[in-house]
Amino acid sequence: MPKFVTIACGDRAGSDRPPQPLRDAAHVQDAKLRSEGAVMGIAGTPVQVRNPEARSVETRDGPFMSSALPIAGFAIIEATDLAGAIEKVSLVPCAVAYGVVEVWPLKGTP
Repeated sequence: MPKFVTIACGDRAGSDRPPQPLRDAAHVQDAKLRSEGAVMGIAGTPVQVRNPEARSVETRDGPFMSSALPIAGFAIIEATDLAGAIEKVSLVPCAVAYGVVEVWPLKGTP
């Protein structure tokens, strides 16, 4: 089945805005995705890694990409297609709490 990487962005102010029953349902959706085998995690502090021409490893603390909202977490999910992946993440916490979830197809995976 195709795999997808999801990047969830959101902040505390947005996550507190929806009514509690909707927030609870969003966490149930996260649990459902985990039970289906999704690998999920909360984002930590990133480190950039470069190794120009494999000569010397260079690192820099902090993200390379930027977002208007902080990155909250990542997941690897399976779905039959992109539409199925979108449906699965449309009810997770960041999607319903004024954040955003990016869905990236992983090409070349079984």
